[in-house]
Amino acid sequence: MNQNLNSAKISIVIPTFNEAGNIQDAIASTQPSTNIEIIVVDGGSQDDTVAIAQSLGVKVILSSPGRAVQMNAGAVAASGDILLFLHADTRLPAGFDALIRTALQQPGTVAGAFNLRIDASGWGLRLVELGVKVRSQFWQMPYGDQAIFITKDIFNKIGCFPELPIMEDFELIRRLRCIGKITFIKASVITSARRWLRKGIFKTTLINQIVIIAYLLGISPERIRSWYRQEKFRKN
Repeated sequence: MNQNLNSAKISIVIPTFNEAGNIQDAIASTQPSTNIEIIVVDGGSQDDTVAIAQSLGVKVILSSPGRAVQMNAGAVAASGDILLFLHADTRLPAGFDALIRTALQQPGTVAGAFNLRIDASGWGLRLVELGVKVRSQFWQMPYGDQAIFITKDIFNKIGCFPELPIMEDFELIRRLRCIGKITFIKASVITSARRWLRKGIFKTTLINQIVIIAYLLGISPERIRSWYRQEKFRKN
């Protein structure tokens, strides 16, 4: 579980869907680094996402839409010993590759993630970042926008991402916590503020909590996703 990974290859899997405005910065943040590969898994973008990724010389594969499906497809195509799942609107910190290799060699560690920084100003977003830090440290529950990383062996052992329409990262981490420790790197990934700014910080945070509670209460991910897409939580 904690084999020598000092020189292990890291496969960075980036699921995309209409991310032409973000994909170049996400890929650029992977440099400089050593012994990595980048796999962009596109779920049917109608913009220039695929063309931009191809122009940057990274591997691009096409997949059915759905973040879990896309990330699993990327993992299958990966040749690395370590998998890093990176959202297209998120940028990695300098030296991420060495930090990941070191983190995964800590005793009992099965996976990890980074702290989160949101790329906009305002005390509300700073509170969101603090909440993420507390949740990560005390409950060992990172979400996908924190760039989850894991060895390919462990990823295959737990059965990959559950192919759910929502909550796939939450469920993956729940499974991982049953077999070992989730470690956190102090350095932060920087993610786009767009989803908080689009609906508002308070509303976005509230919706996220309602979604988690609904999932834990046994409401099907399909129904939760339907509510989310139809903005069922919106005040009339």
